[in-house]
Amino acid sequence: MKLKITDESYNILKTAIRSFSTILFVVMPLLNLYAQNGKVNFTDVTEQAGIDFRYTFGDFTYENILESSGSGITIFDYNNDELPDLYMLNGTYLEGISDPDGKVFKNTRNKLYKNNGDGTFSEVAHKAGVDDPNWSMAAGVIDIDNDGDEDLYLLNYGPNIFFRNNGDGTFSDITQSLELEGPTLLNGFTKWSVGVAFWDFNSDDRIDAMVGNFLAFDPNYISPTTPEMMPHPSEYKGQATMLYQQLPNGKFKDVTKENGLFFPDSKCMGITIFDYDNDDDLDIFQGNDHQLNFLFRNDNQKYTDVAIASGVAANSHGVPTGSMHGSIGDIDGDGLIDLLVTDLRYGAMYRNIGNGLFEDITEKSGIASAFAGKGAWGAAFFDYDNDGDLDIFSANGTAEELILQHPVLLENDGNGRFKDIGQEKSNYFSTKRSARAAAVWDYDNDGDLDIIVSHIDLQATATLLRNDGGNSNHWLGLKLIGKNGPASAIGAKVIVKIGDKKQVYVNQNATSYLSYNDPRVHIGLGNNNKIDQIEIHWSNGKKEIYENPQIDRYLTIKEEIGILKKE
Repeated sequence: MKLKITDESYNILKTAIRSFSTILFVVMPLLNLYAQNGKVNFTDVTEQAGIDFRYTFGDFTYENILESSGSGITIFDYNNDELPDLYMLNGTYLEGISDPDGKVFKNTRNKLYKNNGDGTFSEVAHKAGVDDPNWSMAAGVIDIDNDGDEDLYLLNYGPNIFFRNNGDGTFSDITQSLELEGPTLLNGFTKWSVGVAFWDFNSDDRIDAMVGNFLAFDPNYISPTTPEMMPHPSEYKGQATMLYQQLPNGKFKDVTKENGLFFPDSKCMGITIFDYDNDDDLDIFQGNDHQLNFLFRNDNQKYTDVAIASGVAANSHGVPTGSMHGSIGDIDGDGLIDLLVTDLRYGAMYRNIGNGLFEDITEKSGIASAFAGKGAWGAAFFDYDNDGDLDIFSANGTAEELILQHPVLLENDGNGRFKDIGQEKSNYFSTKRSARAAAVWDYDNDGDLDIIVSHIDLQATATLLRNDGGNSNHWLGLKLIGKNGPASAIGAKVIVKIGDKKQVYVNQNATSYLSYNDPRVHIGLGNNNKIDQIEIHWSNGKKEIYENPQIDRYLTIKEEIGILKKE
């Protein structure tokens, strides 16, 4: 005889667990019986979690490309309490760009939600000093001074801001001392930054930064062909993405031109740093809006654009589309890192076939049919059910008009073929919204990955989807720390060995449009109750091996020191 538990009773039980840990020993056996059925659901817990964020694009009408682009989400542990916190970025009223009625949105601020550890959050942006009033696009996280806490680099339409973490729950603006504000104008118009990628590009053990800039937005321009609609991105000039080298004195210097990366009319939407060709150095993928994408191969710190030769410059029809960000992961278990590029048509799935080449499998993987016509923006590879393969979440919405679309949750069959199962997993996937930024994270540290989404529709509320049941399979989470700070941990490759099977992951959280996922490497193990070996290829070329690590927990590993603690 099998005990059956309904969805309603399951959620009641799990809520009880979260609130009353003393009854775990009574309730957990019943939850395990439910989990054995393999059922995973996503529950909208936004309101009960205290996430009251509402996005604004500066007024009540949707008329220009700045308003249509949205703003990002950043996951990081700002107060070092081992609980992931949430930074939600916002637009605002801008004189000369927003409609006059939009003045009610003047000085709209970003919000920082502190994780209370009980499933709820407290908004602390003003107290922390990061309630910036600029039009914010993205916020990169890095421990710039190697003091053990995470600093915040805010990328804006306008001047960028670098906030140093003071270690006491507050931040200080040190932008001028680092010289990371960026130019006032690029290509004749306000600099428009959309993201940053951090890594040590020149192997000097100091973190460098590549800032992605979008386009030269002229708010007075009206398209002669479609005057009733916002102009197409192709009607604007671009703005150069900029590489900043960190100097010994801590300041940053623009070294874009001398490294062959200066493209003044490029229209960057996202930058992903990873070793695509397995030669033990980090390369650069740049998704461009209605231009061919870039793939800069690193050859002894000299960069060459090989996107066309490698097969990732355009979609399967050979057309440059509104590419967003490159999401990376091994979708078919062959040990090679594949590349998903969301766009405004039907997306692109590039399967890594080795030797620096990719095969476009957008149609046969099922991506094209799932994404077609939806306008895909923020997306993530993540193993929602911890079965050992990577699934996909995508936030969707039409660009030029405020047309709502269904989000999608695509399940991997283990061989890199995907099926949309979202409407089976949550009512959220049955509701049309206009979404932009999205991130995956384990906000409750229960071993399965949750989803947070920012929407730009007139409802404009965020959505927090709690994963219920994904932790019925085994899992492991890894926080990697370089020997001398974050430099050698960014882009590190993690190889998990279980018998003859290998699972490969990249320590890279900057893989979603405008957004930064949970910085921990999350590994689904299915029904395997042990890992034989973890092999870490640090981005400085060093390799370390750990035998038989404990599972179903988060571990912190520091280069050349090993497992620091078991969380």
